[in-house]
Amino acid sequence: MTDIKNAKHHDRVAELRKRSDEAEVGGGAERREREHKQGKLSARERIHLLLDDGSFEELDKFVRHHCTDFGMDEDAQRPAGDGFVTGYGRIDGRLVYVFAQDFTVFGGSLSEANAGKIIKIMDLAMRQGAPVIGLNDSGGARIQEGVMSLAGYAEIFLRNTLASGVVPQISAIMGPCAGGAVYSPAITDFIFMTRDNSYMFVTGPDVIKTVTHEEVTKQELGGAMTHNEKSGVAHFVSRDDVECLAMIRELLGYLPSNNREDAPRRAPANGAGDPWDRAHSALNTLVPEDPQKPYDIKDVIHAVADDSEFFEVHEHYAKNIVVGFARLDGRPVGIVANQPAFLAGVLDISASVKGARFVRFCDAFNIPLITFEDVPGFLPGTQQEFGGIIKHGAKLLFAYAEATVPKITVITRKAYGGAYCVMASKHIRTDINYAWPTAEIAVMGPEGAVNIVYKRELDRAPEADRDRLRREKIDDFRERFANPYVAAERGYIDAVIEPAQTRAKLITALRSLENKRDTNPRKKHGNIPL
Repeated sequence: MTDIKNAKHHDRVAELRKRSDEAEVGGGAERREREHKQGKLSARERIHLLLDDGSFEELDKFVRHHCTDFGMDEDAQRPAGDGFVTGYGRIDGRLVYVFAQDFTVFGGSLSEANAGKIIKIMDLAMRQGAPVIGLNDSGGARIQEGVMSLAGYAEIFLRNTLASGVVPQISAIMGPCAGGAVYSPAITDFIFMTRDNSYMFVTGPDVIKTVTHEEVTKQELGGAMTHNEKSGVAHFVSRDDVECLAMIRELLGYLPSNNREDAPRRAPANGAGDPWDRAHSALNTLVPEDPQKPYDIKDVIHAVADDSEFFEVHEHYAKNIVVGFARLDGRPVGIVANQPAFLAGVLDISASVKGARFVRFCDAFNIPLITFEDVPGFLPGTQQEFGGIIKHGAKLLFAYAEATVPKITVITRKAYGGAYCVMASKHIRTDINYAWPTAEIAVMGPEGAVNIVYKRELDRAPEADRDRLRREKIDDFRERFANPYVAAERGYIDAVIEPAQTRAKLITALRSLENKRDTNPRKKHGNIPL
């Protein structure tokens, strides 16, 4: 009798293993090999590279779709898992939830059944307070299922929205992502794209050619560099799947698991980390004497960050502003910096939107904000005005003013006009405002100010003396007003600091703000000028 029982148990375990193995086959070895030849990993290979070794726990492995139309009810058309691999695992020991679309099964298309798999892990992630990572490689909605597939998308969009600002959401586009499918990644916090194999667009080249008669390739329309450089839809581009997954792991090291936690601190290696009071004498001479000459603000960021490490976000988009993550004293911080090496660091529509989105993310997830300011103002021109620079610039102002995390600003050179107010000035609740001795804080630059303030005097001067008088007035204005000391006298600048001591000043300020508590008035939500 015991032998019979053991045999039955053995048969059941064997059946489980057989079903499990079948589910892992996906679309078969031939289709997987085709993906490999294109430089793409399989869904399961991607998950195992992303997560800590042996940590993945799969859910809903045996889910099958329920469509009976178009011959879909045949056994061969109902693979276990239905083309999506979902579950949870660990990254650096921290819990994350993940889904990966398998392009070898119905082109990774979304069905009612596999949408339910994504919905389940998103609900679990919300309850557990853990990040959600989506590895997208899909042809879009499963046409055979019609509106049920569309309903699945809408259910996912809803959860993306509810999870926004509660748990970090990361999307990797590792193949096609088209039509309605693009809106889930669009709502998430960060989008990664692989350089050669990924693309995303609402309407493809064929539709565009039919409607507008424009001819464009998939890569030109929605490739990785298109969305990293031109549209700003994507935040990161990688050479291939392997680098993409490594970058996601690195990003998560700067982020908390949810909005009620602080980001993980990095302990010094061997107890000997980057000294908190390390000086960097090169900063004392970094800003050129000529205010019209550029310099690279990233030199400042690398100089003050722990181990000179800076994880830049949106590197290729709106290069006149730099955003990304660094650590100070082991603590992750968000960096926002005007870039004088590109368009003189001016704020335009793209830079304002890029900065505002990043500021709001950091505020949502308790990440302190460090702002390095060298901004001559907003970019003039009809293209900017017609494009809505007023409302887009207001987004960055709104984001900074609304943020309640610790905020520290360092003015390295120019802080002119309304852009001075916008870039985390004292007047919009920034906690600590520093300035270097090279700072110029004024309504506008000396050249423009002299043309207005001394216009009559310059007009009356003999033409032979006019240029000399104008230069004298500019030098006098710069000495009297274009400096940090007028603002410091008013308390708008808390301290004028030696540039070499910037790292020590920032870390000291951050330590003082560690227990900061600030709130906004009770309301359903603000009405940011979208």
